[in-house]
Amino acid sequence: MKATPDQPVAAPGLVVGGDGLARPAWATTDPLLRDYYDTEWGLPVRDESGVYERLSLEAFQSGLSWATILRKRPAFRSAFAGFDPDVVARYDEADVARLMADAAIVRNRAKINATITNAQATIRLRDKGGLGPFVWSFRPEHTPAPRTLGDVPSTSPESVALSKALRKEGFTFVGPTTMFALMEAIGIVDTHLVGSHRRGSSGVWQS
Repeated sequence: MKATPDQPVAAPGLVVGGDGLARPAWATTDPLLRDYYDTEWGLPVRDESGVYERLSLEAFQSGLSWATILRKRPAFRSAFAGFDPDVVARYDEADVARLMADAAIVRNRAKINATITNAQATIRLRDKGGLGPFVWSFRPEHTPAPRTLGDVPSTSPESVALSKALRKEGFTFVGPTTMFALMEAIGIVDTHLVGSHRRGSSGVWQS
């Protein structure tokens, strides 16, 4: 089919929206997901609180849809003090009970405990340069260049290595798949599909 001004044709795996921009299908099903894709996903995040927040949200997302986590994100930020590691690291059993009673977040005790444990580990990691530089030190030499969603890997040698390194530092819920998702989210790798209007937008990688 030929492209026309009224009916542009997207590359395989992409959908051209009414605004003429090509996005993967998952970013076209919900305005919240579209906004996240257009304005945040894949842009570099290097600060401690930002990386800690995204690491925590990726852990909470395990087994759930990302749209669910995004809808609950304001509540997560409120529940976890804006993802300030110094505050969350001091949470005790009373705080865990409070969080388990908070229907606005994901009430999973293991994930809540992991978020507290990881705050404590984040503070210890300051002696080694901090969470942001530590995670970014696992940036690969090359980024994937997927043309379809099927081309997007779920792990990488670097995400496996990052997972092992974080576990050694006392972090939990940091498996290789979760860490690859983190690396995608904060711009360490660029898995925007080739042809997407967001490909190369992080400035970290050439399109």
